[in-house]
Amino acid sequence: MVKLTKIYTRGGDGGQTSLGDGTRLAKNAVRVAAYGTTDEANAAIGLARLHTSGDADEMLARIQDDLFDLGADLCTPGDDFSESESALRMTQAQIDRLESEIDAMNDDLAPLTSFILPGGSAASAYLHLARTVSRRAERLMVELSDSEPVNPLAIKFINRLSDHLFVMARHLNDQGQSDVLWRPGANR
Repeated sequence: MVKLTKIYTRGGDGGQTSLGDGTRLAKNAVRVAAYGTTDEANAAIGLARLHTSGDADEMLARIQDDLFDLGADLCTPGDDFSESESALRMTQAQIDRLESEIDAMNDDLAPLTSFILPGGSAASAYLHLARTVSRRAERLMVELSDSEPVNPLAIKFINRLSDHLFVMARHLNDQGQSDVLWRPGANR
């Protein structure tokens, strides 16, 4: 369990932060940007949750916990991706749960006939925001993996998460009936 007794430490005043293993790293490093961006996605999901209830809210609550797990995974460098007392790692079970939830929500949706614009309900708009931030986190994680080991399950999770958020946004738009569709060339 995490216990924080003091919020500021002054340790980052020089532009560095501590990773999960104690290593100091510049705050503008790709690794820090990757887990910082997962935190942004989590904040956007928090906004969406102001407009959700029931099963959708329960799913998003689990996802918020998972995003902290993802941040913990990303802030612990190394190439051993098995979970241990010293490192929290993403698991296949977390990905499987997302896929199961995607499939269940997608069963109620009509096939897409156009690209979707962010909008419709407030919850859907915020979920689209969270989706795009998740995609940015994914790009940063892939960039990081070009130079350092990254848990492959972490990349799979963030990829699947953006799909989940897209499907949930449609689901919360009256099962897609209130989706805002792109009208190619409509304003020429």
